[in-house]
Amino acid sequence: MVVTRKKFDQIFNEHTVLRSENDQLKIEIRLLREKLQYLIKKLFGRSSERLNPEQLELALDELQALQVELELAEDQAEEEPQESKRGKRKPLDERIPADLPVETIIIEPDEVKENPELWEKIGEERSEQLDVTPMRFFKIVTIRPKYKKIDDRSVAPIVAPAPKRLIENSYASAGLILHITLGKYCDHLPLYRQEQIFKQRFGVEISRKTMGGWMHLMANWLSLIYEALRNEIRASGYIQADETFIKYQDPKKDYCPNGYLWAYHSPEVGVLYEWHPSRAAECLDSMLSDYRGLLQSDGYIGYTSWLNKPAHVTEKEQITHAACWAHARRKFVESYGHPVAEDIVKLIAKLYRIETNLRKQNKTDRRATRQAQAAPILQQIKILLDTEQLRTLPKSAFGKAINYTLERWGMLNEYLEHPALEIDNNLVENAIRPTAIGKKNWLFFGSPNSGQDSAVLYSLIETCRKLSINPAEYLRDLFESLPTMNQQEITSWTPAKWKASREAHATSENA
Repeated sequence: MVVTRKKFDQIFNEHTVLRSENDQLKIEIRLLREKLQYLIKKLFGRSSERLNPEQLELALDELQALQVELELAEDQAEEEPQESKRGKRKPLDERIPADLPVETIIIEPDEVKENPELWEKIGEERSEQLDVTPMRFFKIVTIRPKYKKIDDRSVAPIVAPAPKRLIENSYASAGLILHITLGKYCDHLPLYRQEQIFKQRFGVEISRKTMGGWMHLMANWLSLIYEALRNEIRASGYIQADETFIKYQDPKKDYCPNGYLWAYHSPEVGVLYEWHPSRAAECLDSMLSDYRGLLQSDGYIGYTSWLNKPAHVTEKEQITHAACWAHARRKFVESYGHPVAEDIVKLIAKLYRIETNLRKQNKTDRRATRQAQAAPILQQIKILLDTEQLRTLPKSAFGKAINYTLERWGMLNEYLEHPALEIDNNLVENAIRPTAIGKKNWLFFGSPNSGQDSAVLYSLIETCRKLSINPAEYLRDLFESLPTMNQQEITSWTPAKWKASREAHATSENA
């Protein structure tokens, strides 16, 4: 068979094209297999995320912020075996607050009751139980007697002034409002469930619409404290930011669109939530405009987009933007099976062990320790990333992890220079977790307005938790005092100021 030059060139070109297509298909098959393996392990693999490639990341959203701490604890347990901490169960007195009311019951023997003069007490046997009084409804009847002067009918009758109520012209007391607020925002009970509980267990009928109106009024009342909390967080000079989606009912649409609850956390002050119907960068205006200090976030492009806008040139100069090592680490964990990815995860674990030890030290010592111990490890990670980037498929899981980390390398290293910075953004993600639990129960916000109402109440309650304040104590004191406050007084009722005032009062009493 004779093949002409033209025919040969045609066959050669077809072969070249087919070989190129074959190589491309091999790459696509490799990426698809990688994705398939990831999805299979996501569904059926073990829930904890370890260095072993056969074990996968935690699947539940609310546990994601705990992954790094969990794995580091596991790593340390493997490297430094410790004695089991399991022991005898704590006595009841160690598991309940010391100031809990005590009800004492004394049971005398029948023989002693009949002839007490024949017996002498030589001791006693004591046992303890923990009891609870179920919630109960009761009516408060306020009577203000009216008087007339006996010897002078020209004097108008007198009556004591009516006490101011939390919600004027309403039958709801401060205690009832407190109970509903804690039920929804602490215990994640939707208003319709509270409506059912009140009716079925106590025969009290309060519609969810009425309770929703009360929550809206309270959010309006507390908006000044909310803004004061915003100012405290901005003044702290360190904001960790994150956002989570929550669906809401829009009367203009026949479906529930996604809205977003933005969280701004300051480790020393607390957390503030903002509700927005979108995830647009403009949502950051209310918190970051004219802000000066540290900003830490995940890899969402909205933060860098906001800082890079021409209108925010001043803020870009005043804000140090740091990234989150927990998010970078996750990318490498998802590159299961790649030996270099596992090496990088192990190096990141060393960074976290340094941070664990630093928690026992003063924050002013952080910079020197990080420069001496963490900087060399970061240099090792950088060398691995630069080397592997040249020989790794950009679209593979490992390639994406490399590019994600290198694109944010400067921001990931900011914590070396700033002692106040945490290595990751997990604290603000922990702050978002309670809202995620609530979202599973009430599913969506009933209207765009109810989103911001919830943001106000969540902000105060979660800030209380961050500052080790009992939200019930804070809100009860606040709700009982609100009716007699003026606008200047109310701004001094942020959880941090309330706690400081209580501590100062306790100190003066003990002096």
